[in-house]
Amino acid sequence: MSKLVIVESPAKAKTIRKYLGDGYEVTASMGHIRDLPQSQLGIDVEHDYAPRYINIKGKEKLIRELKSEAKKADEVFLATDPDREGEAISWHLATLLGLDPEQPNRVTFGEITKKGVTEGMAHPRAIDRNLFNAQQARRILDRLVGYKLSPFLWRKVRRGLSAGRVQSVAVRLIVDREKEIEAFKPEEYWNLDAVLSAPGSQKKFTARLHSPVGGKKMTVSNEQQANEIVAALNGKDYVVTELNKGKRSRVPAPPFITSTMQQEASRRLGFTPTRTMRAAQTLYEGVEIEGQGVTGLITYMRTDSLRIADEAAAAARDYISGAYGEQYVCPQKRTYKTKSATAAQDAHEAVRPTNPAFTPEEADKSLSGDTAKLYRLIWSRFIASQMSDCKMDTVSASITAGDYLFKASGFVVTFDGFTALYEEATDEKEKKETSLPPLEEGQVLKLRELKSEQKFTQPPARFTEATLIKALEENGIGRPSTYAPIITTIIDRDYVEREAKKLKPTLLGRTINELMEEQFPTIVDVKFSAEMEKNLDKVENGTMDWHTTIDEFYKDFDATLQKAEENMEGKKIKVPDEETDEICEKCGRKMVIKTGRYGKFLACPGFPECTNTKRLVKDTGGVCPLCGSRMLVRRSQKGRIYYGCEKNPTCGFMTWDEPTAERCEKCGSTLFKKMGKGAHMYCAKEGCGFTKPLTRGTPAKEEKDG
Repeated sequence: MSKLVIVESPAKAKTIRKYLGDGYEVTASMGHIRDLPQSQLGIDVEHDYAPRYINIKGKEKLIRELKSEAKKADEVFLATDPDREGEAISWHLATLLGLDPEQPNRVTFGEITKKGVTEGMAHPRAIDRNLFNAQQARRILDRLVGYKLSPFLWRKVRRGLSAGRVQSVAVRLIVDREKEIEAFKPEEYWNLDAVLSAPGSQKKFTARLHSPVGGKKMTVSNEQQANEIVAALNGKDYVVTELNKGKRSRVPAPPFITSTMQQEASRRLGFTPTRTMRAAQTLYEGVEIEGQGVTGLITYMRTDSLRIADEAAAAARDYISGAYGEQYVCPQKRTYKTKSATAAQDAHEAVRPTNPAFTPEEADKSLSGDTAKLYRLIWSRFIASQMSDCKMDTVSASITAGDYLFKASGFVVTFDGFTALYEEATDEKEKKETSLPPLEEGQVLKLRELKSEQKFTQPPARFTEATLIKALEENGIGRPSTYAPIITTIIDRDYVEREAKKLKPTLLGRTINELMEEQFPTIVDVKFSAEMEKNLDKVENGTMDWHTTIDEFYKDFDATLQKAEENMEGKKIKVPDEETDEICEKCGRKMVIKTGRYGKFLACPGFPECTNTKRLVKDTGGVCPLCGSRMLVRRSQKGRIYYGCEKNPTCGFMTWDEPTAERCEKCGSTLFKKMGKGAHMYCAKEGCGFTKPLTRGTPAKEEKDG
């Protein structure tokens, strides 16, 4: 008896084939095989929003092969990914191959290992209609918004634009943040720090001005006030008036879910969400491991569950005990509360290694590049989540000088616990506490220095990809499978651009967002979008009908669209040009950035009188070590950033190392920044050879998809 198993990808098929053995054929559908037509709406809005699915163009041969193999098989199992998209692919395969979706022909694998595949094959089930309907409802909603709104934008702004139900909300978040930054008015304040030491000790520590003695916490708002306090402190003793000692524990971060994995990979590795998911998909589907063959190394990577299987936790504890000692094992299995209450989503585990005993050091013998880096991150985070707390002794000191109170705090780590392996990265620079010397109440301290420093309050930071994902998740917008596509889409549409790892709205993005806020306020409303996600979850749970979900949205949307057409009749919005410092050599005007069929270019704003255009290039500020011309930012065919002389191909100089504004101390040429192990600055001018260490605080080059 022959059995056919259909998965999405050849890599996954190869791994599963190894575990199933004789009697099974495993083939791949190469993702979706049916979808809504590209050239038309494909939804009958008059008849219960019935979708019209067609076979995807270019997959005719594959479909014939799948039908032929299914006809020859005694049993067919649909083993696509265990989420909404996977369920939809299985439903379409069942329809195409004439399988009964009510029969137990659907299998799922939480991990692509022998255990995971064996368990999945042992528990076949019917296709989950609720899960499929949730995907179908999302697809129809997105199609209705995209196909109805895009032509409106074409007519009212310019051709080639498009809008999306979820992406438009993401753009609004970024635009709103930019408006906050622009509206921010910095306020001056001063820090007063006393650098002190205990009697007989050379160890210095810093105490910061807190308040007048017996008063509330104060803010020193200008230099005059700071100088007055410094003068009042002149000659005063600094006396320890109160000591508070305590103990503190830090618990490890939970294992990864999709969003936290993308955030941490962005912070630590510089990966885009798409790059992270590509590496995770490879680790899940299986890679060739020395001595083991093709093996899936992590559990399914699209999840918002923090659940961990008992056997995985036990394996982690065994590893920790052997590698670090019993004292590093958490006394009980750690459990973490999952935000989502959706049962289907909680069917998955958190993202973890399938075999906790398989260390990154072992993996590095078979993995390289992105998969090796991401596996190390996933493995370390999971193992640390099952380790003991970090224990600290803390002390805070109140120090009186004249009429003013200073405070200092610090800690000493008494047991490192999970921090021996891993600590979560953060987006903000945290104030680092240090240990204080032994202090006693009544002790008179020696003043080494009294420092006053002018500061200004800072505006909110622009979103990074990591913080945007966090904001989307916290606001209930999108789901694990959508975070990466959302960011990719808004950048590809030129609504948002990356600037030094930060996401900044373009003039086009701001124009479209303003139009959407005026004419389609619910589409870009964060709360409305979050409510729609909850409704889709209800469809998945079987507590809400998918037709009702769409109908409630579409009736209001259609009425809003008609009203927008009336409001905008005869009107067209012009996207402002972005002015540059590049001077038109023909007429002397400042050139502007335009977008054409082949991307952005520079054009003279004097058109039609002046028709001058030229390529848009980004100057690095560095000069070519061969000919002295400008060094420009360029992009390879694979999208990777490199740096080349503006006189290429005549000159020919190019490098992957970023030119800097610094000049060589020996010859005055541009210094280049070499990142990675042993990072340093160097001069590329022939015969010079100057190098120097990369100073702390020098910004690292952003890693790009390549």
